[in-house]
Amino acid sequence: MSIQLQPIGDKIEFFEAPSLHHLEEKINKQVEHNEAILLYVHHVQHHVHYDPATSRPIYTAVVHFKGKQT
Repeated sequence: MSIQLQPIGDKIEFFEAPSLHHLEEKINKQVEHNEAILLYVHHVQHHVHYDPATSRPIYTAVVHFKGKQT
């Protein structure tokens, strides 16, 4: 049995929250997890849109994590 380990180069994660504060908390928590596996934030893109049913804002973000280049 052979185990081969390869580093993760890129990882993209999507987040959604009812407030900007909750969105920031979710992203920060995941940043800590990804730093443990040597992935760092490369780019963040965020948007806000309104739920047509409730007319409340929904905050979303896409975070691109990259492995540290040596």
